[in-house]
Amino acid sequence: MIGAQGWKSILPKGLIPLGAVLLGAVLFAGGFPNLIWKEGLPLLAWIAYVPVFWLSYRVGFGNACFWGALYGYSAYGLFNYWLSVFHPLAGLIVGIIYLVFFMILFPLLKLAVILFPRRGYLLQGLLWISFEYLRTQGFLGYPYGITGYSQWPWLPLIQIADIFGVWGVSVLVVFPSAWLAAALARMEKAGGATCLDRLKLFWRQERVAGILWFGALIGTLVYGYTAQVDYSDAPLARIALIQHNTDPWRGGIKEYRKNYEVLKRLSDEALKADPKPDLVVWSETAFVPRIYWHITYRDDQPSYSLVKELMDYLATQEVPFVIGNDDARKDPAKNPLADHRVDYNAALVFERGAITGVYRKLHLVPFTEHFPYKKQLPLIYEILRDADTHFWEPGNEATVFTVNGLHFSSPICFEDTFGYLSRDFVRNGAELIVNLTNDAWSNSLPAQMQHFSMALFRAVENRRSLVRSTASGQTCAIDPNGAVIAMAEPFVETQLTVQVPVITMNSWYTQYGDFLPRGCVVAALILLILGIGGCILRYIKKEIPAD
Repeated sequence: MIGAQGWKSILPKGLIPLGAVLLGAVLFAGGFPNLIWKEGLPLLAWIAYVPVFWLSYRVGFGNACFWGALYGYSAYGLFNYWLSVFHPLAGLIVGIIYLVFFMILFPLLKLAVILFPRRGYLLQGLLWISFEYLRTQGFLGYPYGITGYSQWPWLPLIQIADIFGVWGVSVLVVFPSAWLAAALARMEKAGGATCLDRLKLFWRQERVAGILWFGALIGTLVYGYTAQVDYSDAPLARIALIQHNTDPWRGGIKEYRKNYEVLKRLSDEALKADPKPDLVVWSETAFVPRIYWHITYRDDQPSYSLVKELMDYLATQEVPFVIGNDDARKDPAKNPLADHRVDYNAALVFERGAITGVYRKLHLVPFTEHFPYKKQLPLIYEILRDADTHFWEPGNEATVFTVNGLHFSSPICFEDTFGYLSRDFVRNGAELIVNLTNDAWSNSLPAQMQHFSMALFRAVENRRSLVRSTASGQTCAIDPNGAVIAMAEPFVETQLTVQVPVITMNSWYTQYGDFLPRGCVVAALILLILGIGGCILRYIKKEIPAD
């Protein structure tokens, strides 16, 4: 039998870290919905980062940058393989961004075990949660791959999201990887004893942290079984969700007309039901010609004709419609060019054919929907423009619509992956979250399932029902406990009419937001400062001879 030291001497120097990086990437991607497992394997997420944290004990500070870059690119390349379909530059850009992010994170993980040789794993856990939170902020904000989202099928576990958001689940899931990696590293360093003896030693030294984590897990499950909302007496809203199964932006006016006919036919099917729905919802930019623009300016006769057909159809409907559309307006202050046109990705509410409400997407997809650095980075701007990027302006209000006594908000596509946005809608008075999404471009079930699994947390966090009208899937209804009430089959033309409870209670998360990850950021910074300060003091003491 070849022991651990024997394998080290046989294997090339870089093969072990490379294997750890690749294993970590596979475990990470496997925990989320993927090509092999439609719902993902949530259990994998509990050990997904063991190779990553373990590697921080083995490599040098300088090499950590290289291995971090390789992990970031490979993990997100595998997890988000479908991004290259979204946009020619999307996969490359995201890969490079995460290459850089992990190139920064890995040296910090190494620094944690240098500063705190015995319990650096606690700081590593804080750093990981801080990283997950910080990478959702600002222009580059991108929530895909947040650890807690992998646990979406386990309802008792995710109920703590109504207190801590998805971050509470992430804390529980990340800790075992950091703790187990520390155990492996400690066992490798201990000499002369059997593996079992080394493991026992580690347990004696670090059992308090393990016991506290286990207690938190049990407490979470108890809370999850007891805190679910009883909505049996709540009023119900009946919503018709239209899934037309096309990427609406492909083609020209002929394709737009065909798409409209499908949307109209499916809506009519829903409206024939008894009882009728309270609301009909079309997905993000489901109708492509710019409704307000063509009705107002009429500079394109074919587009105007199609818009007029839509308006005439809506004028005959007693039921309000929510329709995703490019809401173009003239605004010389924002666009000094000839036509002054400014475009917004919007959700429009129609009642009897009149636009009675407009919500403009607040958090646009970086690079592919919005690039605010035209003056600072003109070359990148030109590359994006030549790649047929939609440049939309961001909105400025978390709008709440009121239709027939129903108060709801409509985050658009990517927006339902951010906890703070749905929280803002609910704080403004939304009793129902109505998401409009287009993931049809990906032609990928894993892409749609990953998106859906994140949206589900918005229901639990705010104790609100959530419905999703998508171009090709996952069109669904989710109750305030995160349970899926109904879901349409993906990649088919269909309509799904659902009844969802309308609840007005406010959760702890709705009131206080992302206090947990912000606390992790502060705690990680304090520990890093204290650790570095301690090292400096010890160095000074060594340099100054005793009297």
